[in-house]
Amino acid sequence: MSNTILSHQFDNGLVLVAEPMQWLESAAFTWLLPAGAMRDPADQLGLSNFTCEMVQRGCGSRSSRDFIKDLETLGVSKSASVSISHTSYAAAMPAKQIHAALDIYADLICRPHLPGDQLEEGRLVCRQELRAIEDDLAQKVMQSLRRQQYASPYGRNSQGTQQSVEQITADQIQQHYQACYRPNHAILGVAGKIEWESLREHVGNLFADWQPADLPAIDEGERETGYIHLPESSVQTHIGVSYPSVPYSNPDYFQARGAVGVLSDGMSSRLFTEVRENRGLCYTVYASCHTLRDRGSIMAYAGTTTERAQETLDVMIAELLRLSEGIHDEELQRLKARVKSALIMHQESSTARSGAIAADWYHLGHVRSIEEIGAIIDQLTCKSINAYLAGHRPHDLRVATLGEHALEVPLGIS
Repeated sequence: MSNTILSHQFDNGLVLVAEPMQWLESAAFTWLLPAGAMRDPADQLGLSNFTCEMVQRGCGSRSSRDFIKDLETLGVSKSASVSISHTSYAAAMPAKQIHAALDIYADLICRPHLPGDQLEEGRLVCRQELRAIEDDLAQKVMQSLRRQQYASPYGRNSQGTQQSVEQITADQIQQHYQACYRPNHAILGVAGKIEWESLREHVGNLFADWQPADLPAIDEGERETGYIHLPESSVQTHIGVSYPSVPYSNPDYFQARGAVGVLSDGMSSRLFTEVRENRGLCYTVYASCHTLRDRGSIMAYAGTTTERAQETLDVMIAELLRLSEGIHDEELQRLKARVKSALIMHQESSTARSGAIAADWYHLGHVRSIEEIGAIIDQLTCKSINAYLAGHRPHDLRVATLGEHALEVPLGIS
């Protein structure tokens, strides 16, 4: 199945990008709005996340309850999230309901109530999200690792802090909405059983009055130290290790992705085999490529016991360093099979594709089709990946641990 990627930029800067998937009976869209956590003022961390919560509490002629009820009547499944770069609103539905769902989201994005009388209810939701992070120790240590890997504000936790969330006011939410919910730099990704011409016309009519504006400036700060230990009374220790890599927009990204896939994809991967199976050091271990628009990293995690934490860290770092010695053909073939399987799954999901094409547009300024990605994977060879690894050895490692005791990190990391 070969798909066509269609795109249009409206006069106000809004980009509509779509992938018709006519064999489906569903459609989905993903909004990427330039209202990510990197635009939170330093004294208002969590503002984007708080605003995302308040935006969904009534819009246009709909109360908060009516907003939910009308979406459910259309059979819409929705989600919302805040990343460093964007606030995202996503929805999936029967294909015939996409125009009606877009009508509701036009109100959500352009005419939210932001009701002051529900501010404390919204704050309660934000508090609960922060408490959930405190309870999820693996997530907590990886958030610390991101703050070490990326300079402020790019390593932020989008939920902010308990202290900052308590101080956010209704006026600050209103100001943030007015400043960042703008069509310039906004992307609407749509996938599924759609008719392009009518979709483009409908979106153009819905958002014709949405006015662009300059976005708030971003001031880049410093990175945190190379090793941070978070004391926690626990029989478990959580370990995060990262080092710089290329972002998704870099031509070598898939070489890096192939190498990390050998390291971590599946139960035959090196980390799983060496750290968990052969040595029995941990209950979970993985590594992945993490990307921002202009920078990227490799991030690895392991969860283990206090007694085995030091050995787990040592073996993890040894495997990360050993990767630069090269990969083997049987490892690459297993990886290709797994990646192609994932691509096939994407062909069956309008939700996955709407998010992927919106993200592609943000990172690349164009969209890679599933067939194009498949061709890139086919072209990966041990020779090409090993050449990449030889020129991109792990360096400037950052380590974060959470548990009873701090660990010893090798010289040169901190």
